[in-house]
Amino acid sequence: MSSDAQAVVLLLLGGGLIRLAATGEYLNYVKPYAFWLILPAGLVLAALAAATAWAAWRDRAEARPGCHGESPIAWLLLAPVVGMLLVAPDALGSYEAERTGTALGAEEGRSTYPELPEDADPAPLTLMDYAARAVYDDGRTLEGRRIRLRGFVVHEGGEPRLARMVVACCAADARPVKVGLEGDVPAGLEPDQWIEVVGAYTPRQGRDEVNGALVPYIEVESVAAIAAPENEYQ
Repeated sequence: MSSDAQAVVLLLLGGGLIRLAATGEYLNYVKPYAFWLILPAGLVLAALAAATAWAAWRDRAEARPGCHGESPIAWLLLAPVVGMLLVAPDALGSYEAERTGTALGAEEGRSTYPELPEDADPAPLTLMDYAARAVYDDGRTLEGRRIRLRGFVVHEGGEPRLARMVVACCAADARPVKVGLEGDVPAGLEPDQWIEVVGAYTPRQGRDEVNGALVPYIEVESVAAIAAPENEYQ
């Protein structure tokens, strides 16, 4: 591979990482803390690209043997790099959630959870927090409270459910948390549509079609369409 091609590949990779960090698109792949790894890596690659380009220019200026005649085929290596930069995949959504078992897992014994703040009505909870309280604490801290959940729509068992992908490190280990919807559920909810659900705890539970784990439900009071958050993972 020629020095020129090496410099361009390094520049594209470094620039791509810098762009992902600057635009926040890196959140489609990794946890927020990775920003402090991605940005320095992009800057280092950009610096290496500049050093490689300078060395190639210097070699040509000095007309060193072996600095000419590299095969143009090496430039074909740029194709996948450019493709990666131009066609960046979105965050994981309903397609993956419908084919992956809930991250809540099977029954793991009962736990206790702190009471919800009294000054929050409805109380905002993550799907994982709501699901864990509903399943592992029998909804003790949820009863009598209005709850607000946000997520995207998936369809399982012929009905819409609310889901959110949970990651430990990056998109490669993402698994969904799912909450069933009953009550005043509007028709026409589309997969991947982001919604805000306000409702109340219900003891109803179902089973995940993939891994058979428990899926809690929420009694829906209202549903509103919302924009996808900057960080779609939990």
